[in-house]
Amino acid sequence: MMDVLNATQMRYTTKAYDASKKIPDHQFQRLLEILRLTPSSVNIQPWHFLIADNIEAKTRIAKGLTGRYAYNAPKVLDASHSIIFCTRTDVTQEHLEQLLKQDDLNGRFKDEKAKEAQGQTREGYVEYYRNEQQNLYGWMENQTFIALGQLLLAAGLESIDATPMGGFDEEIISQEFALAEKGLRPSVIVSLGYRSESDFNAQLPKSRLDDAVIFTTL
Repeated sequence: MMDVLNATQMRYTTKAYDASKKIPDHQFQRLLEILRLTPSSVNIQPWHFLIADNIEAKTRIAKGLTGRYAYNAPKVLDASHSIIFCTRTDVTQEHLEQLLKQDDLNGRFKDEKAKEAQGQTREGYVEYYRNEQQNLYGWMENQTFIALGQLLLAAGLESIDATPMGGFDEEIISQEFALAEKGLRPSVIVSLGYRSESDFNAQLPKSRLDDAVIFTTL
């Protein structure tokens, strides 16, 4: 496994996949565990991931990649795996209770008072973004994009190619997977696998702004 700096230097957004190559199951399960361990604000974990590891499932995702998004369909269909990152549209009391119960099961509280304090803190954040900021979904989707970054870095470290895609028809994807009924919205699609020799982007140099443009030392 390469180190983190080398991984970020070597990884890139893959434009074409070799459909004959499959990520070994044990390695893909490692990626899912890394994804599950993603940090989030007050551990709110507002995400749900739809995993496509066969052509039938990937074809369902590709239904939302037509028209102006058609260029993304081959990436989903030819990749080893594709994942739809979904974000909750609201934080229900049921979700808050489930989080607190899991915290308790994992031994995070020394006593009932600590458990109550954690519950109140989490609910306070939710109410702040819901009522004062009036941007609860935006706050939650920000957490989902932390998960995206974690997966992209992990894939790079595992020498697995990846493509994050925001170009898709949200309505079609939502209808195909009945997401609204589940209280979810699709945020981003990620394909994972191994690059094709025909991928033009693999040969292009990486382009990022210089340090002087993006860093200010205080």
